[in-house]
Amino acid sequence: MSILNLPLEFTGAPHNCGRHSPQNTFSSSHAQLSIMTVFSLIIINKAGGLIYQREFQPGLRKLSTNDYLVLAGTFHGVHAITRTITPRLPLQNTASPVVASPGTNAPTTSGYSYPNPGVPASGLEYLETEKFRLTCFQTLTGTKFLLFTDPMTGSVETVMNKIYELYADYVMKNPFYQLEMPVRCEAFDRHLAAWLRGRT
Repeated sequence: MSILNLPLEFTGAPHNCGRHSPQNTFSSSHAQLSIMTVFSLIIINKAGGLIYQREFQPGLRKLSTNDYLVLAGTFHGVHAITRTITPRLPLQNTASPVVASPGTNAPTTSGYSYPNPGVPASGLEYLETEKFRLTCFQTLTGTKFLLFTDPMTGSVETVMNKIYELYADYVMKNPFYQLEMPVRCEAFDRHLAAWLRGRT
């Protein structure tokens, strides 16, 4: 799905969905961070469970562990819904005419396909507000990486690719890591923080 540009106002943390008054947003340091600011990273397993969360900027409003668990589960559900409602386009030059299903006025899906039939339908990929941009990258195994950045930041594809590369190197290749379980890997934390610091 494409970007949802929502005129919403969010509280101090870019990943908290409560409405607020404009004066309670980010501190004055927010303007200094707009070059390439990564606020937070959340990793969700294929079942919708939170397996990793980290904030990279000081001064953000703190959320409880329960808040992050709710956020992960909610996003997982919304992502699944947006994936199922991806619009299908009518096929050109179909071999057989499109016929309505019995008891309905809607045609069957045999005459429709996704815009890129070879690519699986994706769910919510971007969510942008005045205060932050949420980018979701989903792996083939269903793991989702949620990256919260400054809305003035350009493409975050390079950042997301590097985060996934570090995850593959220091988490997935760790013989002590169990799949779908919370990530407790000091090497991943260290290299991730060092690489993000090097970009600012």
